Amino acid sequence: MELEGRIARKLNVQTGTSTRGAWSKQEFVFEYQEGNYPTQVCMNVWGEDKVRELDKYQVGDKVKVSFNLSSREYNGRWFTDVRAWRIEPAGQPQAPQVVPQTASPIPPAAPAPSIDDLPMDDGDMPF
Repeated sequence: MELEGRIARKLNVQTGTSTRGAWSKQEFVFEYQEGNYPTQVCMNVWGEDKVRELDKYQVGDKVKVSFNLSSREYNGRWFTDVRAWRIEPAGQPQAPQVVPQTASPIPPAAPAPSIDDLPMDDGDMPF
């Protein structure tokens, strides 16, 4: 999923160690326009590279965020995670797509045969 809006707030980086090694996570509040009213969503990025990517932007910067939604149950309660996996400046035009040229041009089609080119047996009709 993708949304365009602005970074409303950046929270502190959280770090820790699990059985799989060290981890880092940062949450941020993303604000976008839905109808007449602004809507805010708390999103997060996981991993040192994604935290560095978020660090490039300041509060108030307009960005486009690509993210995934996921929910999980724990002790009868449901928790939803909004994990951003790409953050880029908003309003950047897409790079033009290059269409590869074929190695050789397509030859022109042969002209359709005319009625005069068809073999005919005079006088013998098939019906």
